[in-house]
Amino acid sequence: MNEPVTVRDWQDADWADFAPIFREVVEEGRTYAIDRDIDDAAARAFWGEATHWISAESGGRLLGAAKMGPNRPAQGSHVGTASFMVGSGARGRGVGRALGECAVDWHRKAGFRAIQFNAVVSSNHPAVALWRSLGFEVVGTVPEAFELPDGSRVALLVMYLDLTRSA
Repeated sequence: MNEPVTVRDWQDADWADFAPIFREVVEEGRTYAIDRDIDDAAARAFWGEATHWISAESGGRLLGAAKMGPNRPAQGSHVGTASFMVGSGARGRGVGRALGECAVDWHRKAGFRAIQFNAVVSSNHPAVALWRSLGFEVVGTVPEAFELPDGSRVALLVMYLDLTRSA
């Protein structure tokens, strides 16, 4: 599995390969505040709430995906947001970085002035490090706002990237 990771636009047929990744990430219960018993229809509805979707693959195998669009409607629509999921077998291979770089580029090209992530789980150290490396900063912390599977609670971070600065 040393083939390069490529990012491309999401295709409707990707759901069949992405659904197990979605299920795995949600059932882990460590990164998303989503009911761990979510059914397929609700999962599709959650993932369908976006303006643009991308998929990461290698060797013809889907490894992860991202969805993006405005963080808020109307007066807040100039600030974007995104959600990312990568299968456990592909983590540590640059899939998240490839998706993240593509998402930042898409937001810039689409005319967004910033990107805001509303709820990055503070114990998700790889994600926090990735977003910081792409220029995001923590602009807010909500203490004990996320409950891990063992019952402990960790902070949710609000992370922000100003896209009006030079790339």
